[in-house]
Amino acid sequence: MSAQTIETPRMTDAQHKSTFFRQSGWMMIATVGSGVLMSMVHVFSKKIPANEYAAMGTLIQLLNWMAIPALGLQMVFAQQTSAVITEHQKRQLVGTMRAVTLGTFCIWLVMVLVTFFERDNFVAMLKLSNPAALWVTVLMALGMLWLPIFQGLLQGRQNFLWLGWLVIFNGIGRVFIAGLIVFVFAGLAAGIMVGALIGTVAALAVALCQTADLWREPSDGFDAGPWLKRVLPLTLGFGASQFLFSADALVVQSYLGNDGAAAPYVFGGTLARAIVLFTGPLAAVMFPKLVHSAARAQKTNIMGLTLIGTAVLSILAAIGLTFTAPLLIRLGSTPDNLSIIPLIPLFAFSMVPLGVANVLLNNLMAHSRFKVVPALVVLVIGYWIALQHHHDSFKAVIQTFGLFTLLFLAICACFTWVIDGKKALDEPVK
Repeated sequence: MSAQTIETPRMTDAQHKSTFFRQSGWMMIATVGSGVLMSMVHVFSKKIPANEYAAMGTLIQLLNWMAIPALGLQMVFAQQTSAVITEHQKRQLVGTMRAVTLGTFCIWLVMVLVTFFERDNFVAMLKLSNPAALWVTVLMALGMLWLPIFQGLLQGRQNFLWLGWLVIFNGIGRVFIAGLIVFVFAGLAAGIMVGALIGTVAALAVALCQTADLWREPSDGFDAGPWLKRVLPLTLGFGASQFLFSADALVVQSYLGNDGAAAPYVFGGTLARAIVLFTGPLAAVMFPKLVHSAARAQKTNIMGLTLIGTAVLSILAAIGLTFTAPLLIRLGSTPDNLSIIPLIPLFAFSMVPLGVANVLLNNLMAHSRFKVVPALVVLVIGYWIALQHHHDSFKAVIQTFGLFTLLFLAICACFTWVIDGKKALDEPVK
């Protein structure tokens, strides 16, 4: 019996562009709104001691590390969902998401065991006054491992309306619950992380409601081998980007964070990292469209539009932050954090190559061009080694970060246009 095809109407090139810009605009609004809400937790630096604020900022970046095993999940589910054109493929998708949900839970249990046996070392390295903050972070990691599954389903179905609301609800829960804990119950880093946990639970609830129809569908068996061959390169590729994005904060807290000394870096890093978070929605909207076009053997110039848009917006954001950072730090932080102001331009413009490279990386991953992955793994290993030798000051750490984001961009550009260059940028994979 031939597989039943799920028909979707074809759009003209003009319709593709119109839809792309509308969806990108909404995702950018949602991401910026969520980012503003989430960044408002840093205003609590005025209400809690510097050492607690530095610990909170470091725990947030630690979550980025703990989420690395799931990074490929959003992309692979977006890819698999976008490519569904038959009922058989739909049943395969349902079976995959059920099996992977269980698998990520098992990964989380391993994290729990490692944390239990190494809890004293982690508390000392992160300079936590209350070990409960570590355990709240570990609990939140389960949500971070599950969210990409739901986000990938929504992204692949191009349900950007609720994908945007998902990130907004996450930000609302984080800032308002954390604010209640800090201002009413005099909570510290552990209390703020409880607020972040509640925000994650709220986002999961929204995502579950929007994908409930899939979970009720019949499923086929899960073929782990071929699936892992797809998800592991995605995990390593996007994990490399995530590692570059967050490793510096943990190094600064570990080596330079005595008595809250890392607080200025944490606040300045939050402002600079917003540049990557601000432009990320463009690549998020681009990815499923490339996959869907590949599945239908269609050509598109979406990648070029995304690359130009990301580069322009990143540069403008870096320039804007250079001029507005002094005011933002004075209004949203304590006078002790003003010392980071001279380093903000360096920090901001070091984020630009990372944001642009992420577009190229998304394009490579969407077309299953995984030859870039080993080079990125070597790059992040080199970055971690470099950080262990160049952490004498905030400036040294930022310079190391900037050098490696440029190398990251160079590698992605090389594999996009030079290596394996027989494939055109947006040529459909057949």
